Amino acid sequence: MFGAAKSRMVDASDALPGRAEPITVPGRHEVLGTPLDGPYPEGTEIADFAMGCFWGVERLFWKLDGVVTTSVGYAGGHTPNPTYEEVCSGRTGHAEAVRVVFDPERVSYAELLKVFWEEHDPTQGHRQGNDIGTQYRSAIYYHSEAQREAAERTRAAYRPLLAEAGYGDITTEIAPAGPYYFAEDYHQQYLSSSKNPNGYCGLTANGVSCPVGVVSADG
Repeated sequence: MFGAAKSRMVDASDALPGRAEPITVPGRHEVLGTPLDGPYPEGTEIADFAMGCFWGVERLFWKLDGVVTTSVGYAGGHTPNPTYEEVCSGRTGHAEAVRVVFDPERVSYAELLKVFWEEHDPTQGHRQGNDIGTQYRSAIYYHSEAQREAAERTRAAYRPLLAEAGYGDITTEIAPAGPYYFAEDYHQQYLSSSKNPNGYCGLTANGVSCPVGVVSADG
């Protein structure tokens, strides 16, 4: 029963109330040494992705050349400033998300989308492997019309490639970016060498290549 409840999206009217005070996060990225909460360098852009447990997802993106900083947090839900335990209850509506601040002159949003689509299974609904619940859903929260168009175009182009490989239909949520609430300190850069380099990572690549032409920003 508990697992079934966690796999259903909570209505805003039934969500936990949360709190006004935000969670305090470290000033600097454990690996990159850059600010987690800004200010970010002029010309950088923000991308928000959800691909299951956020620990492995964050490590995936901080390794990319052109990524300025990353953080983990909660997005797409109702409860203001939720705690990890509240998100895990399924009663906030949030997904475990990763915020990627990137320099578009060095890595494009299209290249980030390629990583997003290939490095998880976007067909599983409210789960990712053995991690079950709405918090583990696949999602792209866009920050501009250009990002929205790229996300929707790549979803449409990637769908038949996954089907050919035997996967079901894509369930990825594509929605405008709303409030992003930072996760607790101990979650930030959880898999870094100074914290838990051998810690749990639920990421599993789906084995289906997303060709560069599919994610081209020019369509």
